[in-house]
Amino acid sequence: MSETVAAGIMQITMNRPDRRNALDRASYAGLIAAIGAAETDASIRAILLTGAGGCFTSGNDIKDFAIAAAAGQGPRAAIDFLEVISTARKPIVAAVEGFAVGIGTTMLLHCDLAFAARSATFRLPFVTLGLCPEGGSSYLLPLVAGSKKAAELLMLGEAFNAETAAEAGLVNAVTEDGTALEAGLARAKALAALPPESLALTKMLLKRGAAQAVAETIATEAKHFGERLKSPEAMAAFMSFLKK
Repeated sequence: MSETVAAGIMQITMNRPDRRNALDRASYAGLIAAIGAAETDASIRAILLTGAGGCFTSGNDIKDFAIAAAAGQGPRAAIDFLEVISTARKPIVAAVEGFAVGIGTTMLLHCDLAFAARSATFRLPFVTLGLCPEGGSSYLLPLVAGSKKAAELLMLGEAFNAETAAEAGLVNAVTEDGTALEAGLARAKALAALPPESLALTKMLLKRGAAQAVAETIATEAKHFGERLKSPEAMAAFMSFLKK
């Protein structure tokens, strides 16, 4: 769901609250289309990304993933989204409440600014699901968090809080519960008020040094991720998850 919420600002909301905004193939298609629309609309200066119902996103819809894996389709929809968000020219601000799991955390590495409510919960459960990192996280997370913290978060796959997310460089600041969107909107308004060509150039220069490595990492991770989806470890983890 996307809408213009202030002059120059498009808010994109992940909106499956009954599934804690878990992302299926239709969700990814909607996100890709919304970012594309913002990128081509000259009146839009900044993108604000959030989730409905007090939750950012619980990550990939495991049931949809299992169906895609069984059909041999792999994680293509998620990879397409990651390629789009990682190469967006306009600034993206994220506002996190509730859960930010899996891709809900890794996508923050591609947002320019991010704010999280104090009670927000983050997790990178790829190994526990028999999978591997995605979204360029195996490259970007060590870059922003340091190799030891990145290993802890990606290898153990344990839940962590907003303060840890801030310390790891995933978010700019921690807000009081219920105010992450307000904080994100305030920063999006500040960005939207700036000269757009200068802002776009600055974003490009900030990302230029790592752009090729990020693209290559996303592609390499995707290859291994697709292989892991078919693995006995992943299938067992999916079946265990779906029985809950």
